[in-house]
Amino acid sequence: MGIYLNPGYGSFEEELNSQIYVDKTEMILLTNSFVKTKQKYMSISRPRRFGKSYAADMLCAYYGRPDGCKLFEKCKVSGHDGWDKYLGRFDVIRLVMTDFIKEGEDVVKALDKIRKRIIIDLRQEYPDVEYDEDDLVYSMELLSRSKGILFVIIIDEWDAVFRECKDDEAGQSKYLDFLRDWFKGKDYVALAYMTGILPIKKYGKHSALNMFDEYSVITPMQMAPYTGFTCDEVKELCEEYNMDYKEISDWYDGYVVSNMIPVKMREKFRNKEYNSQNISIYSPLSVVKAVTTGYIHNYWNKTENYEALAEYIRMNLDGLKDAVVLMMDGGSVKADVSTYQNDMTTFTCRDDVLALLINLGYLKYNLETREVSIPNKEILDEFRTSTKSDEWVDTFKSFKMSLKLLDAIWAGDEGTTAEFMELAHDRSANKTYNDEAALSYGIQYALYAAQKYYTTIQELDSGKGYADLVYLPSPKYPGKPALLMELKYNKNVKTAADQIKSRNYPQVLEHYAGNILIVSVNYDKDVGGDGFKKHSCRIEKA
Repeated sequence: MGIYLNPGYGSFEEELNSQIYVDKTEMILLTNSFVKTKQKYMSISRPRRFGKSYAADMLCAYYGRPDGCKLFEKCKVSGHDGWDKYLGRFDVIRLVMTDFIKEGEDVVKALDKIRKRIIIDLRQEYPDVEYDEDDLVYSMELLSRSKGILFVIIIDEWDAVFRECKDDEAGQSKYLDFLRDWFKGKDYVALAYMTGILPIKKYGKHSALNMFDEYSVITPMQMAPYTGFTCDEVKELCEEYNMDYKEISDWYDGYVVSNMIPVKMREKFRNKEYNSQNISIYSPLSVVKAVTTGYIHNYWNKTENYEALAEYIRMNLDGLKDAVVLMMDGGSVKADVSTYQNDMTTFTCRDDVLALLINLGYLKYNLETREVSIPNKEILDEFRTSTKSDEWVDTFKSFKMSLKLLDAIWAGDEGTTAEFMELAHDRSANKTYNDEAALSYGIQYALYAAQKYYTTIQELDSGKGYADLVYLPSPKYPGKPALLMELKYNKNVKTAADQIKSRNYPQVLEHYAGNILIVSVNYDKDVGGDGFKKHSCRIEKA
Protein backbone atom coordinates (compact mmCIF):
# COMPACT_ATOMS: atom_id res chain seq x y z
CA MET A 1 0.00 0.00 0.00
CA GLY A 2 1.08 3.54 -0.73
CA ILE A 3 0.00 6.95 0.48
CA TYR A 4 -2.03 7.66 -2.65
CA LEU A 5 -1.97 4.26 -4.39
CA ASN A 6 -4.21 1.67 -2.72
CA PRO A 7 -4.44 3.48 0.63
CA GLY A 8 -6.43 0.53 2.02
CA TYR A 9 -9.68 0.18 3.92
CA GLY A 10 -8.69 1.67 7.27
CA SER A 11 -10.83 4.78 6.92
CA PHE A 12 -13.90 2.78 5.89
CA GLU A 13 -13.34 0.37 8.77
CA GLU A 14 -13.34 3.31 11.19
CA GLU A 15 -16.66 4.46 9.74
CA LEU A 16 -18.17 1.00 10.20
CA ASN A 17 -16.96 0.96 13.81
CA SER A 18 -18.38 4.40 14.60
CA GLN A 19 -21.28 4.85 17.01
CA ILE A 20 -23.59 5.67 14.10
CA TYR A 21 -23.11 4.23 10.64
CA VAL A 22 -25.83 4.50 8.00
CA ASP A 23 -25.22 1.81 5.38
CA LYS A 24 -24.96 3.28 1.88
CA THR A 25 -22.97 0.39 0.38
CA GLU A 26 -25.66 -0.39 -2.21
CA MET A 27 -24.26 2.61 -4.06
CA ILE A 28 -21.48 0.22 -5.15
CA LEU A 29 -23.99 -1.61 -7.37
CA LEU A 30 -24.47 1.65 -9.26
CA THR A 31 -20.76 2.45 -9.62
CA ASN A 32 -20.11 -1.15 -10.69
CA SER A 33 -22.58 -0.70 -13.55
CA PHE A 34 -20.45 2.21 -14.82
CA VAL A 35 -17.04 0.51 -14.58
CA LYS A 36 -15.32 0.23 -17.98
CA THR A 37 -18.21 1.96 -19.78
CA LYS A 38 -18.66 5.42 -21.27
CA GLN A 39 -20.38 6.36 -17.99
CA LYS A 40 -17.22 5.63 -15.98
CA TYR A 41 -16.63 9.35 -15.31
CA MET A 42 -18.65 10.51 -12.28
CA SER A 43 -18.66 13.99 -10.74
CA ILE A 44 -20.52 14.13 -7.41
CA SER A 45 -21.29 17.56 -5.94
CA ARG A 46 -23.20 18.27 -2.75
CA PRO A 47 -22.83 20.51 0.34
CA ARG A 48 -20.36 19.97 3.16
CA ARG A 49 -21.38 17.45 5.83
CA PHE A 50 -23.39 15.38 3.31
CA GLY A 51 -21.17 12.27 3.33
CA LYS A 52 -18.97 12.78 0.25
CA SER A 53 -15.76 11.62 1.94
CA TYR A 54 -17.48 8.61 3.51
CA ALA A 55 -18.54 7.41 0.08
CA ALA A 56 -15.02 7.94 -1.30
CA ASP A 57 -13.55 5.89 1.59
CA MET A 58 -16.05 3.11 0.85
CA LEU A 59 -15.08 2.95 -2.84
CA CYS A 60 -11.37 2.84 -1.94
CA ALA A 61 -12.03 -0.09 0.37
CA TYR A 62 -14.07 -1.94 -2.25
CA TYR A 63 -12.09 -1.50 -5.47
CA GLY A 64 -8.53 -1.30 -4.14
CA ARG A 65 -5.94 -3.79 -3.02
CA PRO A 66 -5.99 -5.42 -0.54
CA ASP A 67 -9.78 -5.79 -0.66
CA GLY A 68 -11.97 -5.35 2.39
CA CYS A 69 -14.10 -8.42 1.73
CA LYS A 70 -14.80 -9.18 5.37
CA LEU A 71 -15.99 -5.61 5.96
CA PHE A 72 -18.47 -5.69 3.10
CA GLU A 73 -19.85 -9.11 4.00
CA LYS A 74 -21.64 -7.38 6.91
CA CYS A 75 -23.13 -4.65 4.69
CA LYS A 76 -26.30 -4.31 2.60
CA VAL A 77 -24.46 -4.63 -0.70
CA SER A 78 -23.56 -8.25 0.05
CA GLY A 79 -27.23 -9.20 -0.15
CA HIS A 80 -27.20 -8.70 -3.93
CA ASP A 81 -26.04 -11.23 -6.52
CA GLY A 82 -22.70 -10.35 -8.10
CA TRP A 83 -21.96 -7.70 -5.49
CA ASP A 84 -18.27 -8.70 -5.40
CA LYS A 85 -17.75 -8.50 -9.18
CA TYR A 86 -15.04 -5.85 -8.89
CA LEU A 87 -14.03 -6.35 -5.26
CA GLY A 88 -10.26 -5.74 -4.99
CA ARG A 89 -9.86 -5.83 -8.77
CA PHE A 90 -8.17 -2.48 -9.41
CA ASP A 91 -5.41 -0.21 -8.29
CA VAL A 92 -7.00 2.79 -6.58
CA ILE A 93 -5.46 6.27 -6.65
CA ARG A 94 -7.00 8.43 -3.93
CA LEU A 95 -6.34 12.19 -3.73
CA VAL A 96 -7.75 14.87 -1.43
CA MET A 97 -7.12 18.07 -3.35
CA THR A 98 -7.13 20.31 -0.28
CA ASP A 99 -3.90 18.55 0.74
CA PHE A 100 -2.20 20.12 -2.29
CA ILE A 101 -4.09 23.27 -3.24
CA LYS A 102 -3.95 26.04 -0.67
CA GLU A 103 -5.08 29.65 -0.73
CA GLY A 104 -2.37 31.94 -2.08
CA GLU A 105 -0.12 29.08 -3.25
CA ASP A 106 0.92 28.35 -6.84
CA VAL A 107 -1.47 25.93 -8.57
CA VAL A 108 1.11 24.77 -11.14
CA LYS A 109 3.53 23.78 -8.36
CA ALA A 110 0.73 21.88 -6.63
CA LEU A 111 0.01 19.93 -9.84
CA ASP A 112 3.70 19.08 -10.22
CA LYS A 113 3.71 17.77 -6.64
CA ILE A 114 0.69 15.57 -7.39
CA ARG A 115 2.39 14.07 -10.47
CA LYS A 116 5.63 13.31 -8.64
CA ARG A 117 4.00 11.79 -5.55
CA ILE A 118 1.77 9.47 -7.54
CA ILE A 119 4.76 8.29 -9.60
CA ILE A 120 6.69 7.63 -6.37
CA ASP A 121 3.88 5.35 -5.18
CA LEU A 122 3.65 3.62 -8.56
CA ARG A 123 7.42 2.94 -8.61
CA GLN A 124 7.35 1.48 -5.10
CA GLU A 125 4.55 -0.92 -6.07
CA TYR A 126 5.88 -1.73 -9.57
CA PRO A 127 9.67 -1.12 -9.52
CA ASP A 128 10.36 -3.05 -12.75
CA VAL A 129 8.58 -0.54 -14.99
CA GLU A 130 10.20 2.55 -16.54
CA TYR A 131 8.62 5.89 -15.63
CA ASP A 132 8.81 9.38 -17.05
CA GLU A 133 9.22 11.55 -13.97
CA ASP A 134 7.61 14.55 -15.65
CA ASP A 135 4.72 12.79 -17.36
CA LEU A 136 2.15 11.06 -15.16
CA VAL A 137 -0.18 10.16 -18.04
CA TYR A 138 2.57 8.48 -20.06
CA SER A 139 3.85 6.63 -17.01
CA MET A 140 0.39 5.25 -16.21
CA GLU A 141 -0.14 4.23 -19.85
CA LEU A 142 3.18 2.32 -19.81
CA LEU A 143 2.27 0.63 -16.55
CA SER A 144 -1.21 -0.30 -17.74
CA ARG A 145 0.04 -1.80 -21.00
CA SER A 146 2.96 -3.72 -19.48
CA LYS A 147 1.07 -5.08 -16.45
CA GLY A 148 -2.53 -5.10 -17.69
CA ILE A 149 -3.50 -2.81 -14.81
CA LEU A 150 -6.63 -0.63 -14.67
CA PHE A 151 -7.11 2.20 -12.21
CA VAL A 152 -9.99 3.56 -10.17
CA ILE A 153 -9.17 7.21 -9.55
CA ILE A 154 -10.97 8.89 -6.66
CA ILE A 155 -10.58 12.62 -6.07
CA ASP A 156 -12.12 14.22 -2.98
CA GLU A 157 -12.56 18.02 -2.79
CA TRP A 158 -11.92 18.19 -6.54
CA ASP A 159 -13.15 21.81 -6.63
CA ALA A 160 -10.61 23.09 -4.07
CA VAL A 161 -8.92 25.30 -6.67
CA PHE A 162 -12.19 27.19 -7.27
CA ARG A 163 -12.78 27.67 -3.55
CA GLU A 164 -9.23 28.33 -2.33
CA CYS A 165 -7.90 30.18 -5.40
CA LYS A 166 -11.07 32.03 -6.40
CA ASP A 167 -9.36 34.71 -8.48
CA ASP A 168 -6.58 32.64 -10.06
CA GLU A 169 -8.17 32.03 -13.47
CA ALA A 170 -4.88 30.95 -15.01
CA GLY A 171 -4.33 28.38 -12.26
CA GLN A 172 -7.90 27.13 -12.61
CA SER A 173 -7.39 26.70 -16.33
CA LYS A 174 -4.16 24.73 -15.77
CA TYR A 175 -5.95 22.53 -13.25
CA LEU A 176 -8.79 21.70 -15.66
CA ASP A 177 -6.23 20.92 -18.36
CA PHE A 178 -4.45 18.59 -15.95
CA LEU A 179 -7.65 16.66 -15.17
CA ARG A 180 -8.69 16.51 -18.82
CA ASP A 181 -5.31 15.15 -19.94
CA TRP A 182 -5.24 12.64 -17.07
CA PHE A 183 -8.72 11.25 -17.68
CA LYS A 184 -10.18 11.91 -21.08
CA GLY A 185 -10.06 8.95 -23.46
CA LYS A 186 -7.63 7.02 -21.27
CA ASP A 187 -8.00 3.23 -21.39
CA TYR A 188 -6.24 2.82 -18.05
CA VAL A 189 -9.24 4.43 -16.28
CA ALA A 190 -11.78 1.84 -15.10
CA LEU A 191 -13.68 4.43 -13.04
CA ALA A 192 -13.10 8.10 -12.22
CA TYR A 193 -15.03 9.40 -9.23
CA MET A 194 -14.73 13.05 -8.14
CA THR A 195 -16.49 14.74 -5.23
CA GLY A 196 -16.82 18.40 -4.35
CA ILE A 197 -19.20 21.15 -3.35
CA LEU A 198 -19.34 22.75 -6.78
CA PRO A 199 -20.34 21.13 -10.07
CA ILE A 200 -17.77 21.14 -12.88
CA LYS A 201 -16.70 24.66 -13.77
CA LYS A 202 -18.06 26.14 -16.99
CA TYR A 203 -14.98 27.90 -18.27
CA GLY A 204 -15.05 28.59 -22.01
CA LYS A 205 -13.16 25.94 -23.96
CA HIS A 206 -12.14 24.49 -20.61
CA SER A 207 -15.57 22.96 -20.18
CA ALA A 208 -13.33 20.15 -21.36
CA LEU A 209 -14.37 17.75 -18.62
CA ASN A 210 -17.50 17.04 -20.62
CA MET A 211 -16.85 13.30 -20.40
CA PHE A 212 -18.01 13.49 -16.77
CA ASP A 213 -21.64 12.89 -15.86
CA GLU A 214 -22.77 15.41 -13.26
CA TYR A 215 -24.57 14.16 -10.15
CA SER A 216 -25.23 17.45 -8.38
CA VAL A 217 -27.56 18.33 -5.53
CA ILE A 218 -29.79 19.94 -8.19
CA THR A 219 -29.83 16.92 -10.54
CA PRO A 220 -28.45 13.91 -8.64
CA MET A 221 -30.13 11.37 -10.96
CA GLN A 222 -29.35 7.79 -9.83
CA MET A 223 -27.29 9.13 -6.94
CA ALA A 224 -30.36 10.71 -5.29
CA PRO A 225 -30.77 8.06 -2.52
CA TYR A 226 -27.10 8.47 -1.60
CA THR A 227 -27.13 12.29 -1.43
CA GLY A 228 -28.01 12.38 2.27
CA PHE A 229 -29.99 10.47 4.89
CA THR A 230 -33.42 9.33 3.68
CA CYS A 231 -36.64 9.45 5.74
CA ASP A 232 -36.51 5.71 6.48
CA GLU A 233 -32.90 5.93 7.63
CA VAL A 234 -33.69 8.84 9.96
CA LYS A 235 -36.79 7.10 11.34
CA GLU A 236 -34.64 4.10 12.28
CA LEU A 237 -32.16 6.36 14.07
CA CYS A 238 -34.97 8.15 15.92
CA GLU A 239 -36.40 4.83 17.10
CA GLU A 240 -33.00 3.57 18.22
CA TYR A 241 -32.08 6.77 20.07
CA ASN A 242 -35.57 7.68 21.35
CA MET A 243 -35.79 10.96 19.42
CA ASP A 244 -38.89 12.82 18.20
CA TYR A 245 -38.98 12.21 14.44
CA LYS A 246 -41.26 15.21 13.78
CA GLU A 247 -38.87 17.56 15.55
CA ILE A 248 -35.86 16.08 13.75
CA SER A 249 -37.71 16.57 10.44
CA ASP A 250 -38.53 20.20 11.16
CA TRP A 251 -34.91 20.96 11.91
CA TYR A 252 -32.93 18.91 9.39
CA ASP A 253 -35.26 17.73 6.59
CA GLY A 254 -36.48 19.82 3.68
CA TYR A 255 -34.04 18.97 0.91
CA VAL A 256 -35.83 17.24 -1.96
CA VAL A 257 -33.87 15.53 -4.74
CA SER A 258 -35.18 13.85 -7.88
CA ASN A 259 -34.22 10.28 -8.70
CA MET A 260 -34.35 8.76 -12.18
CA ILE A 261 -37.87 7.90 -13.35
CA PRO A 262 -38.19 4.17 -14.10
CA VAL A 263 -38.94 3.48 -17.76
CA LYS A 264 -42.17 1.65 -16.87
CA MET A 265 -43.38 4.65 -14.84
CA ARG A 266 -42.72 7.42 -17.37
CA GLU A 267 -46.17 7.35 -18.93
CA LYS A 268 -47.71 7.66 -15.47
CA PHE A 269 -45.25 10.46 -14.68
CA ARG A 270 -46.37 12.40 -17.76
CA ASN A 271 -49.98 11.92 -16.64
CA LYS A 272 -49.08 13.15 -13.14
CA GLU A 273 -49.87 9.74 -11.67
CA TYR A 274 -46.33 9.06 -10.41
CA ASN A 275 -44.12 11.19 -8.17
CA SER A 276 -42.03 8.62 -6.30
CA GLN A 277 -38.93 10.01 -8.00
CA ASN A 278 -38.80 12.73 -5.35
CA ILE A 279 -36.74 11.77 -2.31
CA SER A 280 -36.61 13.77 0.91
CA ILE A 281 -33.03 14.16 2.14
CA TYR A 282 -31.69 15.14 5.57
CA SER A 283 -28.41 16.79 6.51
CA PRO A 284 -26.44 13.74 7.78
CA LEU A 285 -24.01 15.43 10.15
CA SER A 286 -26.74 17.41 11.91
CA VAL A 287 -28.91 14.31 12.37
CA VAL A 288 -25.97 12.35 13.78
CA LYS A 289 -25.11 15.16 16.23
CA ALA A 290 -28.73 15.47 17.35
CA VAL A 291 -29.39 11.77 17.96
CA THR A 292 -26.06 11.15 19.71
CA THR A 293 -26.35 14.15 22.04
CA GLY A 294 -30.13 14.23 22.44
CA TYR A 295 -30.14 17.99 21.74
CA ILE A 296 -31.92 19.39 18.69
CA HIS A 297 -30.51 22.75 17.61
CA ASN A 298 -28.29 24.34 14.98
CA TYR A 299 -25.20 22.22 14.29
CA TRP A 300 -24.62 23.81 10.88
CA ASN A 301 -22.66 26.76 12.24
CA LYS A 302 -20.18 24.42 13.90
CA THR A 303 -18.66 23.75 10.47
CA GLU A 304 -19.66 26.83 8.46
CA ASN A 305 -19.11 30.47 9.35
CA TYR A 306 -22.34 32.44 8.95
CA GLU A 307 -20.32 35.19 7.27
CA ALA A 308 -19.99 32.90 4.24
CA LEU A 309 -23.74 33.24 3.78
CA ALA A 310 -23.89 36.94 4.65
CA GLU A 311 -21.18 37.72 2.08
CA TYR A 312 -23.30 36.43 -0.79
CA ILE A 313 -26.76 37.68 0.15
CA ARG A 314 -25.58 41.23 0.86
CA MET A 315 -24.65 41.51 -2.84
CA ASN A 316 -28.34 42.22 -3.42
CA LEU A 317 -28.17 41.46 -7.14
CA ASP A 318 -31.59 42.03 -8.75
CA GLY A 319 -33.30 42.47 -5.40
CA LEU A 320 -31.70 39.42 -3.76
CA LYS A 321 -32.33 40.82 -0.27
CA ASP A 322 -36.06 41.02 -0.95
CA ALA A 323 -36.00 37.41 -2.14
CA VAL A 324 -34.18 36.33 1.03
CA VAL A 325 -36.73 38.03 3.29
CA LEU A 326 -39.57 36.42 1.33
CA MET A 327 -38.00 32.97 1.78
CA MET A 328 -37.41 33.62 5.49
CA ASP A 329 -41.16 34.19 5.75
CA GLY A 330 -41.79 30.74 4.26
CA GLY A 331 -42.09 31.71 0.60
CA SER A 332 -40.25 30.47 -2.46
CA VAL A 333 -38.87 32.28 -5.51
CA LYS A 334 -38.31 31.28 -9.11
CA ALA A 335 -34.68 30.67 -10.08
CA ASP A 336 -33.01 29.91 -13.40
CA VAL A 337 -29.90 27.96 -12.38
CA SER A 338 -28.71 27.37 -15.96
CA THR A 339 -26.56 30.53 -16.15
CA TYR A 340 -24.48 29.76 -13.06
CA GLN A 341 -20.81 29.26 -13.94
CA ASN A 342 -20.16 26.81 -11.07
CA ASP A 343 -17.62 28.95 -9.26
CA MET A 344 -17.63 31.38 -6.32
CA THR A 345 -16.86 34.63 -8.11
CA THR A 346 -18.79 34.86 -11.39
CA PHE A 347 -22.20 36.32 -10.55
CA THR A 348 -24.11 38.20 -13.23
CA CYS A 349 -27.58 38.10 -11.66
CA ARG A 350 -29.56 37.08 -8.60
CA ASP A 351 -30.14 33.56 -9.94
CA ASP A 352 -26.39 32.87 -10.03
CA VAL A 353 -26.11 33.57 -6.29
CA LEU A 354 -29.20 31.48 -5.58
CA ALA A 355 -27.64 28.59 -7.53
CA LEU A 356 -24.46 28.82 -5.44
CA LEU A 357 -26.51 28.80 -2.23
CA ILE A 358 -28.26 25.63 -3.43
CA ASN A 359 -24.88 23.93 -3.92
CA LEU A 360 -23.71 25.14 -0.51
CA GLY A 361 -26.84 23.68 1.12
CA TYR A 362 -28.42 26.96 2.21
CA LEU A 363 -31.38 26.56 -0.16
CA LYS A 364 -33.39 23.68 -1.55
CA TYR A 365 -34.39 23.49 -5.21
CA ASN A 366 -37.60 22.11 -6.65
CA LEU A 367 -36.70 20.70 -10.06
CA GLU A 368 -40.32 20.62 -11.24
CA THR A 369 -41.38 24.15 -10.24
CA ARG A 370 -37.88 25.70 -10.66
CA GLU A 371 -38.27 27.37 -7.26
CA VAL A 372 -35.87 27.80 -4.35
CA SER A 373 -36.69 28.07 -0.66
CA ILE A 374 -35.15 27.63 2.80
CA PRO A 375 -35.24 23.90 3.66
CA ASN A 376 -35.57 23.75 7.45
CA LYS A 377 -35.25 25.43 10.85
CA GLU A 378 -31.50 24.88 11.05
CA ILE A 379 -30.85 26.82 7.84
CA LEU A 380 -33.47 29.45 8.72
CA ASP A 381 -31.44 30.02 11.88
CA GLU A 382 -28.38 30.67 9.69
CA PHE A 383 -30.29 33.23 7.62
CA ARG A 384 -31.52 34.98 10.77
CA THR A 385 -27.96 35.25 12.05
CA SER A 386 -26.75 36.55 8.68
CA THR A 387 -29.40 39.29 8.44
CA LYS A 388 -29.05 40.95 11.84
CA SER A 389 -26.99 43.92 10.69
CA ASP A 390 -28.44 47.42 10.26
CA GLU A 391 -28.29 47.16 6.47
CA TRP A 392 -31.25 44.76 6.58
CA VAL A 393 -33.60 47.02 8.56
CA ASP A 394 -35.16 48.74 5.52
CA THR A 395 -35.55 45.44 3.66
CA PHE A 396 -37.52 43.85 6.51
CA LYS A 397 -39.56 47.04 6.92
CA SER A 398 -40.51 47.02 3.24
CA PHE A 399 -41.50 43.37 3.41
CA LYS A 400 -43.73 43.93 6.44
CA MET A 401 -45.36 46.83 4.62
CA SER A 402 -45.99 44.56 1.65
CA LEU A 403 -47.65 41.97 3.89
CA LYS A 404 -49.90 44.66 5.40
CA LEU A 405 -50.87 45.82 1.91
CA LEU A 406 -51.84 42.27 1.01
CA ASP A 407 -53.93 41.96 4.19
CA ALA A 408 -55.69 45.23 3.33
CA ILE A 409 -56.57 43.96 -0.16
CA TRP A 410 -57.94 40.69 1.23
CA ALA A 411 -60.00 42.66 3.76
CA GLY A 412 -61.36 44.98 1.04
CA ASP A 413 -59.91 48.00 2.85
CA GLU A 414 -59.57 50.47 -0.03
CA GLY A 415 -58.20 53.37 2.01
CA THR A 416 -55.40 51.35 3.64
CA THR A 417 -54.58 49.72 0.29
CA ALA A 418 -54.12 53.11 -1.37
CA GLU A 419 -52.10 54.40 1.59
CA PHE A 420 -49.64 51.49 1.53
CA MET A 421 -49.29 51.71 -2.25
CA GLU A 422 -48.24 55.33 -1.82
CA LEU A 423 -45.76 54.42 0.91
CA ALA A 424 -44.29 51.60 -1.17
CA HIS A 425 -43.99 53.90 -4.18
CA ASP A 426 -42.13 56.45 -2.09
CA ARG A 427 -39.65 53.76 -0.97
CA SER A 428 -39.14 52.24 -4.40
CA ALA A 429 -36.33 53.06 -6.80
CA ASN A 430 -38.89 54.10 -9.40
CA LYS A 431 -39.79 57.57 -8.09
CA THR A 432 -41.74 58.80 -11.09
CA TYR A 433 -44.94 57.43 -12.61
CA ASN A 434 -45.77 58.75 -16.06
CA ASP A 435 -47.60 55.80 -17.60
CA GLU A 436 -49.37 52.56 -16.72
CA ALA A 437 -46.23 50.48 -17.26
CA ALA A 438 -44.45 52.44 -14.52
CA LEU A 439 -47.51 52.06 -12.31
CA SER A 440 -47.41 48.29 -12.89
CA TYR A 441 -43.78 48.19 -11.76
CA GLY A 442 -44.65 50.07 -8.60
CA ILE A 443 -47.61 47.84 -7.77
CA GLN A 444 -45.54 44.68 -8.23
CA TYR A 445 -42.85 46.13 -5.99
CA ALA A 446 -45.46 46.99 -3.36
CA LEU A 447 -46.92 43.49 -3.55
CA TYR A 448 -43.58 41.67 -3.43
CA ALA A 449 -44.74 39.56 -0.47
CA ALA A 450 -47.58 38.20 -2.61
CA GLN A 451 -45.05 35.83 -4.25
CA LYS A 452 -45.43 33.67 -1.15
CA TYR A 453 -49.08 33.03 -2.00
CA TYR A 454 -49.45 33.77 -5.71
CA THR A 455 -48.15 33.34 -9.22
CA THR A 456 -48.07 36.70 -11.00
CA ILE A 457 -49.23 37.02 -14.61
CA GLN A 458 -48.84 40.27 -16.54
CA GLU A 459 -51.11 41.20 -19.45
CA LEU A 460 -53.44 38.19 -19.25
CA ASP A 461 -55.44 37.84 -22.48
CA SER A 462 -59.19 37.83 -21.77
CA GLY A 463 -60.26 37.60 -25.41
CA LYS A 464 -61.51 41.21 -25.39
CA GLY A 465 -58.40 42.82 -24.01
CA TYR A 466 -55.62 42.29 -21.50
CA ALA A 467 -55.86 42.33 -17.73
CA ASP A 468 -52.91 44.34 -16.41
CA LEU A 469 -51.97 42.12 -13.47
CA VAL A 470 -53.40 38.83 -12.27
CA TYR A 471 -52.37 37.04 -9.09
CA LEU A 472 -53.31 33.34 -9.10
CA PRO A 473 -53.20 31.43 -5.77
CA SER A 474 -50.46 28.80 -5.52
CA PRO A 475 -51.50 25.17 -4.84
CA LYS A 476 -50.27 25.62 -1.26
CA TYR A 477 -52.88 28.36 -0.64
CA PRO A 478 -56.00 27.39 -2.60
CA GLY A 479 -58.25 29.38 -0.27
CA LYS A 480 -56.71 32.73 -1.15
CA PRO A 481 -58.73 34.86 -3.58
CA ALA A 482 -57.50 35.40 -7.14
CA LEU A 483 -56.61 39.05 -7.66
CA LEU A 484 -57.49 40.74 -10.95
CA MET A 485 -55.91 44.19 -11.14
CA GLU A 486 -56.57 46.99 -13.60
CA LEU A 487 -54.23 49.99 -13.50
CA LYS A 488 -54.87 53.52 -14.73
CA TYR A 489 -52.70 56.60 -14.93
CA ASN A 490 -54.31 60.00 -14.33
CA LYS A 491 -57.87 58.72 -14.76
CA ASN A 492 -60.01 57.21 -11.99
CA VAL A 493 -60.77 53.88 -10.36
CA LYS A 494 -64.30 53.85 -11.78
CA THR A 495 -62.84 53.82 -15.30
CA ALA A 496 -60.63 50.88 -14.34
CA ALA A 497 -63.47 48.96 -12.70
CA ASP A 498 -65.81 49.60 -15.64
CA GLN A 499 -63.19 48.32 -18.08
CA ILE A 500 -62.85 45.07 -16.14
CA LYS A 501 -66.59 44.53 -16.21
CA SER A 502 -67.20 45.58 -19.84
CA ARG A 503 -64.46 43.28 -21.11
CA ASN A 504 -65.57 40.46 -18.81
CA TYR A 505 -62.08 39.86 -17.48
CA PRO A 506 -63.28 37.55 -14.64
CA GLN A 507 -64.44 35.03 -17.24
CA VAL A 508 -60.84 33.96 -17.87
CA LEU A 509 -60.62 33.11 -14.15
CA GLU A 510 -63.84 31.09 -14.01
CA HIS A 511 -61.93 28.31 -12.23
CA TYR A 512 -61.80 30.73 -9.26
CA ALA A 513 -65.46 31.80 -9.55
CA GLY A 514 -66.78 33.06 -6.24
CA ASN A 515 -63.30 33.80 -4.96
CA ILE A 516 -62.03 36.68 -7.12
CA LEU A 517 -61.20 40.20 -6.02
CA ILE A 518 -61.21 42.97 -8.64
CA VAL A 519 -58.67 45.60 -7.61
CA SER A 520 -58.78 48.86 -9.55
CA VAL A 521 -55.90 51.28 -9.00
CA ASN A 522 -55.42 54.79 -10.36
CA TYR A 523 -52.48 57.13 -9.95
CA ASP A 524 -52.97 60.90 -10.35
CA LYS A 525 -50.07 62.86 -11.79
CA ASP A 526 -50.75 65.82 -9.51
CA VAL A 527 -48.72 65.59 -6.31
CA GLY A 528 -50.38 66.68 -3.10
CA GLY A 529 -48.96 69.09 -0.59
CA ASP A 530 -47.59 66.24 1.48
CA GLY A 531 -45.34 65.20 -1.40
CA PHE A 532 -46.88 61.73 -1.79
CA LYS A 533 -47.85 60.21 -5.13
CA LYS A 534 -51.62 60.02 -5.15
CA HIS A 535 -53.21 56.60 -5.51
CA SER A 536 -56.86 55.65 -5.31
CA CYS A 537 -58.28 52.17 -5.13
CA ARG A 538 -61.53 50.23 -5.48
CA ILE A 539 -61.88 46.58 -4.38
CA GLU A 540 -64.88 44.50 -5.41
CA LYS A 541 -65.81 40.82 -5.37
CA ALA A 542 -66.40 39.34 -8.83
